[in-house]
Amino acid sequence: MTEEEKQESAFSRFGRSFKELLYGMAGHDMTRYALKTRGSMEHLFILITMGDLLGVPILPPYYSLRLLPYVVPQISTWKRRMLRERDLTDALA
Repeated sequence: MTEEEKQESAFSRFGRSFKELLYGMAGHDMTRYALKTRGSMEHLFILITMGDLLGVPILPPYYSLRLLPYVVPQISTWKRRMLRERDLTDALA
């Protein structure tokens, strides 16, 4: 390995580290918030469409049956999230 390659790899490592530092300082929190919001919206959608599984009849069963093949992979996660016990600290997180 020549001296220029060592410097270039050092520059690339420094650039990558700086990029990760900026991401951690500015973007990571926004990314986590966006993912959390997306998950909440998906669970709300499933509640509206498949609420009769939990005893909440909102949408007529015809439309629920039309959407069922698209929702089946997420039903177990959704039921676990909707039926789990909540604590006061969950609202703060």
